[in-house]
Amino acid sequence: MSFQTVTRMLLGGFAENGFIFIMTLLMALPLGLVITFGSMSSVRPVKWLTRTFVWIIRGTPLMLQLFVVMYVPGLLFDVQMPDHMFGIPVNPRMYSALIAFVINYAAYISEIYRGGIESIPKGQYEAGQVLGMTRGQIFFKVVLMQVVKRIIPPMGNEIITLVKDTSLARVIAVQEILWIAEEFTAKGIIWPLFYTGVYFLVFCGILTLLFGYIEKKLNYYRG
Repeated sequence: MSFQTVTRMLLGGFAENGFIFIMTLLMALPLGLVITFGSMSSVRPVKWLTRTFVWIIRGTPLMLQLFVVMYVPGLLFDVQMPDHMFGIPVNPRMYSALIAFVINYAAYISEIYRGGIESIPKGQYEAGQVLGMTRGQIFFKVVLMQVVKRIIPPMGNEIITLVKDTSLARVIAVQEILWIAEEFTAKGIIWPLFYTGVYFLVFCGILTLLFGYIEKKLNYYRG
């Protein structure tokens, strides 16, 4: 098997990883904020229900969650995953993977948001109230940029972890890069399995540079 052929096939598999990565971020980032507001709610039932949900998701393996999303709806409720997303044909197994990834990462991201919001001194909120600002104005005009600056490092770590975690989708037969590499291994060709590390290293390296750039751009703000 030629190097070019292996590279092309692995790149095709990595496109699946990239799709999971992008779709997970697009959905988990806003969902995480919603979960954060729930976990910080003054309504106790909402607060404890949300925090219990986050505790369960963070306390169980992502691999197990993939199996649950993939098989439990069909076994218990005879529900089949759709084969389209936003009008785009999608493998039902990919659909299950996305649901599991989005729920898992939204829970983790919500805790990053919560930590960032709670790290802002109460005096900042009080100053906004003195100036006659509404709670929404205080959050978006006073608090938000300070929160963004503080959560960039942990958010960067979480996003880089997501890149590597996308390989777990193979446990429900999503044909991502490691699935392709393991097919080569079954034929006695081992080196493609190690070659996959190059793809992850390059992608994670680009993200590391990107987050380093963002941190430098926000250094002007010392809130």
